[in-house]
Amino acid sequence: MGYMRLDSAPDISINVRRSARARRLSLRVSNLDGRVTLTVPAGTSLRTARDFAEKKADWIASVVEGRPCPILVDVGVEIPVEGESHMVVAGTESTATLADGRIAAPADSAALAVMALLKELARERLAIAAKRHSRAVGREFRRLTLKDTRSRWGSCSAEGNLMFSWRLILAPPSVLDYVAAHEVAHLRHMDHSRAFWNVVRNVCPEYQSPRNWLRREGADLHRYRFRPGD
Repeated sequence: MGYMRLDSAPDISINVRRSARARRLSLRVSNLDGRVTLTVPAGTSLRTARDFAEKKADWIASVVEGRPCPILVDVGVEIPVEGESHMVVAGTESTATLADGRIAAPADSAALAVMALLKELARERLAIAAKRHSRAVGREFRRLTLKDTRSRWGSCSAEGNLMFSWRLILAPPSVLDYVAAHEVAHLRHMDHSRAFWNVVRNVCPEYQSPRNWLRREGADLHRYRFRPGD
């Protein structure tokens, strides 16, 4: 439907989404990017929706203000790589390099250079993990792609194509490995049945710990921004 701004909270933009399946008005603040969404059932007027949101304005503002601030990547900023903190420093090359707990990047384009390096590392690590797990389950995947997804860490299509968030390279290696195992297991079972989780357990016996890590810490991986306004 578009966006609205409230008289009592003019600095906050609210995404208005009409849903035929919704039974009541609801507000949600994303843990990933702080986006506020107002879901409006079919047949509910925009005025009613606005009145509902105005009554919740104090709650919206408190939740938005309570979120951790985003971190714009640049020289002098620390960023995790495979779960370990690395300082971004000014380098002499046109691309970013990683060594000895530091990421050397060109000072005039550090964020984009660091992002390119992280994507390259993520593709390498995920390809290795996905190939290893696919051999274990006896199924081959067709293609592996990376995206900066906000709603999921990975997916597996019915055609056998795997997609992963490149931000998994920021997490500890066991987390990346678990997500790779999870999506590869879908090559055997396109659901979350007991049989599916048995496959995950067979190829990644300690999966519960990294799964819990993602639930607890995953949203923080989206705090790191590589372009103003992201």
